[in-house]
Amino acid sequence: MSDLAALFAAAPVARLGTGKPVFHCGDRVRDVIFVQSGAVALRRVLSEGATLTLQIAEGGALLAEASLFAERYHCDAVVRTDAELRRIRKGAFLAALAGHPDTLMALFAASATEVRAQRARVEILRMKRLSDRLDAWLALQGPPGPGGWAEVADAIGVTPAALYRERAKRRRMGGTPK
Repeated sequence: MSDLAALFAAAPVARLGTGKPVFHCGDRVRDVIFVQSGAVALRRVLSEGATLTLQIAEGGALLAEASLFAERYHCDAVVRTDAELRRIRKGAFLAALAGHPDTLMALFAASATEVRAQRARVEILRMKRLSDRLDAWLALQGPPGPGGWAEVADAIGVTPAALYRERAKRRRMGGTPK
């Protein structure tokens, strides 16, 4: 068990199915949420209807850790694959971290990794052309697994239909095989 998981060991487990909300944009931030298993996505719906995925927290990770110092959530959290979550109050979490410097350092390292990933996403999202966004994403991540293209669309801020058209164009031109 990781040091982070140990902090949440006494918290009750909430089991949520795929598609269920964990919290909504505008909700008060009262707890710190640990994803014990499954996956939860932080999402924001863009004005043109596309969904932008801000984070995917999988088993062993904190969900929306940046909200630890916010009053309200700035996005929605939706279960991506059946998940088991544990929650503890923000104050209790911060007090526990003070007594566990190794856990604090591990959390800091994980946050630094997340910052690097988000900086790369920002650069991708600044690109105007879908083809450039897709090229950059593929260069960083490689092709997705089966059924993963809708997640790529979310990650690069385009609709699945627009990404499908781009992939079809590439196939016609002899590019991306899938």
